[in-house]
Amino acid sequence: MAAERGPPGLEAQRQQVEGDGPGQPGRERPLRAGEKWYLLENHWYQQWKAYVESGDQNSSSFPGRINNAELFEDLESYRLKDMLVEYEEYVLVPEEVWNKLVSWYGIEHEQPPIERKVVDLPSTQKVEVYLVELHLCQHSDMDTMVAAQFSRMDTIDAVLKDARRQFSVPAEDETRLWVKNADGSCERLRNLQMTVLDACLSSGQVVIMETRSKDGTWPSSRPHTMKNSVEDEELYQGQPGVCGLTNLGNTCFMNSALQCLSNVPPLTEYFLNNCYLEELNFSNPLGMKGEIAEAYADLIKQQWSGHHRSIVPRMFKTKVGHFASQFLGYQQHDSQELLSFLLDGLHEDLNRVKKKEYVELKDAAGRPDEEVAEEAWRNHKRRNDSIIVDIFHGLFKSTLVCPKCGKVSVTFDPFCYLSAPLPVSKERVMEVFFVSMDPCKKPEQHRLIVPKAGKVLDLCYTLSKHTGVPAERMMVADVFSHRFYKIYQKEESLSCILDRDDIFVYEVSMSTLEDPATADAVVLPVYLRERTQGRDYNESYYGVVLFGHPLLVSVPRDQLSWDALYQLLLHRLSRYVIQPDSEEEEDDQSEEEDLYSKRPNGLSEGEEEEEEEEETTVEGSTSQEPSSETEENPSDASLGEEGAGVQGRHSPNTSPHQAPRSPSSSPSPPTANQAKRKCCLPQRRRKMLFTLQPVNSNGTSDRMAGQDEGSAVSFNSQPYIAMDWDSEMKKHYYNETEAEGYVKHDCMGYMLKKNPVRLQECIELFTTVETLEEENPWYCPTCKKHQLATKKLDLWSLPEILIIHLKRFSYTKHSREKLDTLVEFPIRDLDFSDVIIKPRKDTDPMLYKYDLIAVSNHYGSLRDGHYTTFARNKDSGTWFYFDDSSVSSVLKAQIESKAAYVLFYQRQDKIRHPVHPAAAPTSAAATRDQEHYEPCCDSHSREQANRDFMDVD
Repeated sequence: MAAERGPPGLEAQRQQVEGDGPGQPGRERPLRAGEKWYLLENHWYQQWKAYVESGDQNSSSFPGRINNAELFEDLESYRLKDMLVEYEEYVLVPEEVWNKLVSWYGIEHEQPPIERKVVDLPSTQKVEVYLVELHLCQHSDMDTMVAAQFSRMDTIDAVLKDARRQFSVPAEDETRLWVKNADGSCERLRNLQMTVLDACLSSGQVVIMETRSKDGTWPSSRPHTMKNSVEDEELYQGQPGVCGLTNLGNTCFMNSALQCLSNVPPLTEYFLNNCYLEELNFSNPLGMKGEIAEAYADLIKQQWSGHHRSIVPRMFKTKVGHFASQFLGYQQHDSQELLSFLLDGLHEDLNRVKKKEYVELKDAAGRPDEEVAEEAWRNHKRRNDSIIVDIFHGLFKSTLVCPKCGKVSVTFDPFCYLSAPLPVSKERVMEVFFVSMDPCKKPEQHRLIVPKAGKVLDLCYTLSKHTGVPAERMMVADVFSHRFYKIYQKEESLSCILDRDDIFVYEVSMSTLEDPATADAVVLPVYLRERTQGRDYNESYYGVVLFGHPLLVSVPRDQLSWDALYQLLLHRLSRYVIQPDSEEEEDDQSEEEDLYSKRPNGLSEGEEEEEEEEETTVEGSTSQEPSSETEENPSDASLGEEGAGVQGRHSPNTSPHQAPRSPSSSPSPPTANQAKRKCCLPQRRRKMLFTLQPVNSNGTSDRMAGQDEGSAVSFNSQPYIAMDWDSEMKKHYYNETEAEGYVKHDCMGYMLKKNPVRLQECIELFTTVETLEEENPWYCPTCKKHQLATKKLDLWSLPEILIIHLKRFSYTKHSREKLDTLVEFPIRDLDFSDVIIKPRKDTDPMLYKYDLIAVSNHYGSLRDGHYTTFARNKDSGTWFYFDDSSVSSVLKAQIESKAAYVLFYQRQDKIRHPVHPAAAPTSAAATRDQEHYEPCCDSHSREQANRDFMDVD
């Protein structure tokens, strides 16, 4: 349409369109990305050009209205013809030139302007004459497609909006787009602000619009289930948020953290209201391309749809494992560690700061705290601005003092949660078995209270008060699998001993504080082994199997012989080892003589006559059978004192293991290379119940004895001895029931009482002055070196949602333990008025008071355990107990327990209470649920108290 004012002169028109002259941006000017250019039919343009160059406004070459009819395939769809050539069939003019020409000459037949944009290609900029034509369809009906054209500079959001318009999708329904690739696979178009060009969309591609179902799920994410089951889920209507999470295998830690976050009202409403869609950050190198935020949003929408009793968080678990390899697989993890990762991941995925600037941290340098704190928070927000910061981040003051120069460093640092330490007892309870030298006494089990930071000697001093045995005459050992796993020195720390270790304390005759090299006696570790019939290496070591409890036996050095050691051990085992009586020995004598005379590898009759003076070959390479002469040997007399009168201690008739004598119970025949000693065959022989063998510390391999003529016992290295029993001998003479017996000392009835602590005490410990550890020193700018400075943390400002992590898991160099102390925490009115150091003005007291909204519980031990959740529903105000897929209402009185691990508090001024709790049907139903739940709550508590958590998950 022509303007009311007439067009300028022809020369002025030419200059404005062609761009001749200074300040005339005509069609020959450079292109700029994103601006609009228009197609102009070349014949009309040439006519106009001839007209203005003629200089005659009344010339017959007047072009008339702009007519682009030759550029369209038809005048109904106004689809551009294919393969149009610039300068032959059209020319391009910028938006300002097009507007002038339209104002001067108008457009023929109301033709639509052919508007195109300048695209920024990798190597150049050009006007896209031909748009990208996409085929749009819905996920529910992929056969019905609609063609739509888009500029390469259009955003994916523009494509989505056009698809919603084409298919008349209601405004409240949430949608997302997929693009179908040439190989048939589909890929999410996540970033709605990305251009068609950057998304690499090309003409002919199919774009699928998917609409979220009523139950919060995406149809494409559902497993292949029957249609009826899907409809049943959508028809089910429960209370929003009261939805369990299926345990995928040791994922209770994840379920617990998710249920706690799900019941944080401002965060959940942020996702339910789709506020996250506008803040997804796809370019943050510290983020996860928005995938964690989207996966969490999908989970929340399903939980709060009210259409699920329980959902399977498999997709979320996969995303977490993809971005955090520590959570791959199905091992048990810490709910607080997952919570920390998730909050950080959500923050970076939703960070409103697209490009983080460098911020230099400054020390207070004597400035007022208010100024430094304000500066620190402002700098934090310049790089970190998200819904997570809005809800969860607070500020604490950190004060470091150098112990050398007194330099004071003050900084203000943001935090997302408080890790509050628990008061740790300086004592610990240890259970040990005391083994007396008196063979008549059974081992005693003792429960000792020892210093947690004490030494092994402290344990011995405490045990000495119970037994009367001096501490220096005790040796402490860790017994595992019938052997000594470790023998402790007196100066070793008790932290090396774990609660699960089987600790035996042995009484010895010598002082362990003496130098072993100059002591009058030697302490010998002794193992019990049973020789097996075959050499089954799967179940035994070289034909022997360890059994029973090992011993620590002290032997005087001047009486150290195999015969004496045999007698001493026989005496030490006399409580549960039955000695054969004299009649049995006489009955066996003829059998032994026959056995010795008929052995195939022994002496022949001729050789026996030559050696008949006093010597014969008997077993002696690893042990010696004592003869009647041995009892008269003065060198063995003192060792034999303990063994005196042992033979008649137990009658074989009273032993439950007594059996008739058989030839197989005879001592093994000697071999050709066995040592010799004096032994007159006609004399009565004493039956050997076991043989002795030097072994390594594990008792798995024999060592060469190194003795001469079987008299002296000598060791090349480790003095470990094995008592080898023949199976038949062990069966007849070893009372296994008696050997395993022990008695409990009176102290076993004592229980170390753990008094409950208040949550406020834990918070006070958090703000207590502490000295930095050697592994984490502070660099003092004044001393120019690292120092073990003192550090104090103070709370400056608190967030709307305060997460308090109770540090129940204690880790040191030598030990790991879980503290099961009961922490008393308030459900309402947790007051921080006394711990906030920020100068307060006349503010509402509710700004310092918090109410509990969720608790992550951990039941069990350090290695094995189970996580559950208590949470308050934001809509009804009712408390629920979430145990994986199981959900039940719960009374407030049951929330406080020793299992409380992570606490979620909300500031009172931000809490939204139910509008009409008495009149609302859901509230009444919830009340009935609580009344109905009350009798079963007690059984629930008993079940948790008695639960064996070693096999959970």
